[in-house]
Amino acid sequence: MTYQSDTAETRHVDGKLARYAYRDFGQATATPPLVLLQRFRGTLDHWDPAFLEPLAAERRVILFDSSGVGESTGTVPPTVEGMAESAADFLTALGLPKVDLLGWSLGGFVAQIVALDHPGLVRRLVIAGSGPGGVPGTPELDPRVPAMMTADDNTEEHFLYLFFGLHEEGRRIGKESLARLEPRLGISKADVPASAWGNQLKAILRWGSGDGSAWSRLEELTIPVLVANGAHDVMVDSGDSFAMATRLTDATTVIYSDSGHAFLFQHPDEFGRVVLDFLNR
Repeated sequence: MTYQSDTAETRHVDGKLARYAYRDFGQATATPPLVLLQRFRGTLDHWDPAFLEPLAAERRVILFDSSGVGESTGTVPPTVEGMAESAADFLTALGLPKVDLLGWSLGGFVAQIVALDHPGLVRRLVIAGSGPGGVPGTPELDPRVPAMMTADDNTEEHFLYLFFGLHEEGRRIGKESLARLEPRLGISKADVPASAWGNQLKAILRWGSGDGSAWSRLEELTIPVLVANGAHDVMVDSGDSFAMATRLTDATTVIYSDSGHAFLFQHPDEFGRVVLDFLNR
């Protein structure tokens, strides 16, 4: 199968903070566009095209590398607030007055701050495999998680454990997801160097401690929010999704009982439909 995202042209736009690499595909006239914010150590080429395909069938989809990541220039800010300003800078450079945002993992942190600090810019918000930071009682990570997250080279085994868990069915699906990334990654070899992901890690640790996080500000988010995760996420505890929903004004929560951090790649068609139904309400 040929996916739209695999053939989409990589374009560039100049913002105030960086020259951003992005891809714009799907239904060009559908408004507002759906903009996706990527995970820790992720680039344009790390989105599973099987998840993007159902979204692009009905929506204009925009992916981009944030400042200092992948093909974009600039530097990676060491705070989520700084990353949110980069995202807002990108949206301004494209001349987008209103968008729907989907943030996965670190991208979910950034999406919350974009919506909080730029009211009126975001119509609807999807927070996937993420949380508001600083949630009281969040369990400590298994020591294997930070060790794998910060390994010099992310191996297949790291990817399967961090994103798909320990169950054989999840691992099988994880290998299929990795294979779908190969048409892009096999050519680009896209990666985020340690000098860049080091700042991403600083932002994540600060967010997790509650410093600058969204936890105390969630009541300010009055737009509709879809919060989703896998029940066996080893990177962002799924309990944070429930905690987040209890403080939001207008939230829908979806938890996949058989999935981990990359539930959106494990159930690409199903979750794609959930996202579209949420956006089209």
